[in-house]
Formats: sequence, structure tokens, C-alpha cells
Amino acid sequence: MHSTLGQVADVFLVRDAEPDDVPAIARIFAPYALESALTFDTVPFTEDEWLDKLQTARRTGRPFLVAALDSTVIGYAYVTPWKAKPGYSQTVENSIYLAPEYAGRGYGRALLAELLVRAAAADARQVIAVIADSGSPASQALHRSAGFIEAGRLRQVGFKHGRWIDTVLMQYSADAAQGRGHDQA
Repeated sequence: MHSTLGQVADVFLVRDAEPDDVPAIARIFAPYALESALTFDTVPFTEDEWLDKLQTARRTGRPFLVAALDSTVIGYAYVTPWKAKPGYSQTVENSIYLAPEYAGRGYGRALLAELLVRAAAADARQVIAVIADSGSPASQALHRSAGFIEAGRLRQVGFKHGRWIDTVLMQYSADAAQGRGHDQA
């Protein structure tokens, strides 16, 4: 990414999250929990809870990434198990958040693309996005641009800010992206 003519180019990178990134991750997520219907969390996670999520990702070999612009963390993404049952071991759910002031500039697309590469490298064959359908089409558009397809809708499964909210399930197949069929192990 670069800035205006005559200025030094901004340095944008996607990298593994580090414990020092936890305060920035917590700051990015807090307004989403408190003020939006984009997550059904209603209380922000503490820094200790975020550190636990990061350590769990490291311990299990799953990606937890940050997007940084000029060394400032502007977003993060990670995957968690879709379900606890062993048969789901190669299916994960993704989460991705950007600081709102950086939305719409391609940073989220780059972060999600790298997350999908890293998730596949960690043996994830399917990635599920559970998107609160709260009237903002941005998350669905971002996921669609990365190759996710709509797989279903759950009606009125979340309640936040005094209203019932649907979720849209979107699915990305690493197998399809890599040209493998569904039956291959």
C-alpha cells in the first residue's frame, strides 16, 4: 500500500500475532462488542482472554494474524475449531476485524487471504464464516471476494441491541481452491 505522491510509502504487512499485539487487538474488538451487532459478544474480551486465545492458536498450530500499517496493528484474524467433535477437525471458523477507520482500503482482503493460506497450511480444508446479518453487507462482500459461498442462513439466532438478528453462514473450501475434490484425504 502507498500514500500520496511525495510522501514515504506506508508499510503494510500481515504477520503472526505476538503477545505485544494483545492490547491493540483488545482495543479494535471492544467497540464491536459494545456498539455493533456484527458480533454477538456483548462484553469485550480482556487482554488476558485475548492472550489465552493467542496461546491456544499457537499451541494448536492454527493461525492468529495481525495486519500492521507502519507498525500499528489495524486488524486481526484467526481461526478456531468449528465444532469439538473429531469428525470436524479439518473445519474451522474464521474471525476477522479491522479498526473501522481502515475499512474499505483492501487491508481486510489481504488479511483474509493470508489467513486462508495459513489455515490450509494448518490442514484446514473448510473455513466457515458466521456473519451477523445486521444490515451491513461489508463482511459478506469481503468473504465473497475471497472465494466464500453462502451456505445457509440461521434465522433470529442472535439477540442484541433490542432486536433479533439472523446469521449468514459462508463457506470456503481449501480443497476447491487447490483443485482437490471433496472425497480426497
